[in-house]
Amino acid sequence: MSYDTPPPPPPPQYGAPMPGVPANHPRATLILVLGILSIPCCGLFTGIPAIILGATAKKEIAASGGTIGGSGSVNAGYICGIVGTVLSVIGIILNVAIRMS
Repeated sequence: MSYDTPPPPPPPQYGAPMPGVPANHPRATLILVLGILSIPCCGLFTGIPAIILGATAKKEIAASGGTIGGSGSVNAGYICGIVGTVLSVIGIILNVAIRMS
């Protein structure tokens, strides 16, 4: 009796990580949201935490040896946090300069 090749394994279930693809850092989405919010409305209140959390997450991702992903989201949130913080500081300086003149 001859057998054909066995069927392929079923696809991963919804929410299960794909084999070979590292799971994102647990705070990657939070860092991205904080960084994005720092630009239009929240400035220093979300920009500084995005910078701090982003720096630590970048170190953790680099030290993981490829087992933790999400570096793109973390980098984007980190950079947006820097931009939002810088824009807020410039806005504060301009506001103080205008009021003093």
